[in-house]
Amino acid sequence: FSCTFRSCRDNMADFVTENPRAAAVATGVAVAAGAYYLWSSNRPDAIPSGVPSKYAKAAQISSKEEKCGGSLVAETLQAHGVKYVFTLCGGHISPILVYAKKLGIRVVDVRHEVTTVFAADAVSRLTGVPGIAAVTAGPGLTNTITAVKNAQLAESPLIVLAGAAPTMLRGKGALQDINQFDLMKPHCKAFFTCNTVREIVPALQKAFKLAQEGIPGPVGIEYPTDVLYGEALVREFFLKKKVPKTMEEKITHWYVDRIIRNIFKGIEALPVGLPLPFKYAKPTQSQAQTVYNALKGAKRPLMLVGSQALLGSMGDGSSIANNVRTTGIPLYLTGMARGLLGRGDPLQNLHKRREAVREADVVLLLGVVTDFRLEYGLQIPSRAKLISVNRSSANIKRGYRTANIKVVADPREFLELFAKLTRDSPLQVPEEWKNKLSTRDADRNKEISEQAGVAPDGDTGCNPINVCQLIEKNMAEDAVIVADGGDFVGTAAYTTRPRGPLTWLDPGAFGTLGVGGGFALGAALVNPQKEVWLFWGDGTSAYSLAEYDTFTRHNIPIISVIGNDACWNQIHREQSNIFKDDVACILEHTDYHTVAEGYGGKGILVKKPEEIAPALQEAKKLFAAGSAVCINVHLAKCDFRKGSISM
Repeated sequence: FSCTFRSCRDNMADFVTENPRAAAVATGVAVAAGAYYLWSSNRPDAIPSGVPSKYAKAAQISSKEEKCGGSLVAETLQAHGVKYVFTLCGGHISPILVYAKKLGIRVVDVRHEVTTVFAADAVSRLTGVPGIAAVTAGPGLTNTITAVKNAQLAESPLIVLAGAAPTMLRGKGALQDINQFDLMKPHCKAFFTCNTVREIVPALQKAFKLAQEGIPGPVGIEYPTDVLYGEALVREFFLKKKVPKTMEEKITHWYVDRIIRNIFKGIEALPVGLPLPFKYAKPTQSQAQTVYNALKGAKRPLMLVGSQALLGSMGDGSSIANNVRTTGIPLYLTGMARGLLGRGDPLQNLHKRREAVREADVVLLLGVVTDFRLEYGLQIPSRAKLISVNRSSANIKRGYRTANIKVVADPREFLELFAKLTRDSPLQVPEEWKNKLSTRDADRNKEISEQAGVAPDGDTGCNPINVCQLIEKNMAEDAVIVADGGDFVGTAAYTTRPRGPLTWLDPGAFGTLGVGGGFALGAALVNPQKEVWLFWGDGTSAYSLAEYDTFTRHNIPIISVIGNDACWNQIHREQSNIFKDDVACILEHTDYHTVAEGYGGKGILVKKPEEIAPALQEAKKLFAAGSAVCINVHLAKCDFRKGSISM
């Protein structure tokens, strides 16, 4: 051996001496290969080689006959606190669904794959546990794209489990076989492909970790069919129980057997994965002190709180609400933060935010981005001091207004430190400033109430403001509100008051239509004792009205109210004014309530103002009896939200 080694060494030395250029190229290739290996093993979509013993436990389903990829997925979901799997069935993913059900995870099958992700998104927002959507390969996965992108932009942690063509048939024309990795990667924090059962648990553990780490978002995993099903069944399918006779058959049999053995190698000893710790930017006491000092002498401070401030609340926003109150700073709430302080807190304002921002001398953004909703930061005057607290430095830099103080940290944890400082030494916010904002808010509420009292001309439907105000009066004190639409939903946002923390769901920055059915489904499952009210525009309702079948089959009561103005009114109003043409904007007064009834729900039609209150009371009774109710309200034309299109 030593002689052979010396001979190789001497030959290599001679080669380097005689061929310096070739040797340099070889060295460069070796270095590049090493660098690639290090990069590839640390890239987001690289699957760890195993499960750390500290975060592993023995599988419940351990017999070789029953244990399979599907059982490992289900057990790892259970170990991560998953209570629901949203799906539309497909042969590729059947083992996941069957074993999830066996383990007590509720499997909720819906009528369109996009609903699986919207429902998972709602669950993650309301509980803090990443929601799970499971869909079949190809078109099953492509149908989720809009919802996955919405979750990405809303910073919602969730996981999409997708089927895929068998490992041996990929690229060979198998059913629904496409390049799913390149399709999903732009919309996910990572997308994994599990080619063996050994990769299933590490990939799923990493998916949960990544979904919650840093800036939360969706993560995807694809499972080839032969990785999810049991080994015996896979062997039966690919080897057909035939004894090979010819040399070609024997070589083929050996090759397929080798692949199958590799897929299932060591499955008996594979553990279940427990949650891994995850990281995000933490605030420091120094950062909190800097912000406190900037606000200490402010005469007109203003705070805007967004969805990111609710991350990590794990379904309970009460401590965040208490910390917000402790600061004593008047504020506006956006996104998932709506309702944080309940309905009547004196610090909270709803109307005239633009004016308030322009008058403020210090503006504190907690998880709020200077995007189109703040006119890209241009609402904030240059004389004002802008403080932005966000997990993402990119979010802080968004827009055209540079923050004077940038805090890259979790807004919720920052608020804890900041509130302690204000508790020990309260900020002296002038009462004159608070009173100015609250008086302006009250004046606007009075104007809206006056507009709500305007009777429609003739027999033309109901005033949408009046409809929303009556809903506000009839909703339970702990109701959860889901918003899905344009004009009618915008009216509801101005006139209804979310009851408390985590009682408002809207799509977020992407402005996606169609979230309603999925969001309502997730909200109702998480809050089985609460009324869930879904505000729908008539155009938007058609995206997910079929989910009344899901509500009925799974005994999930909700109440939806469709504002039916037979029009895409938010677009129609501006388009007709600018171009004098209503092309593509006009709908019909469709009987959406009858459609809901066809799917097993209860439908109510409202055409006149005097019918609104009785209909709402009837809906509450039907809801209490366990029914999913759809109220179809014909609306009169209204210019309440004129000029509401955003760019």
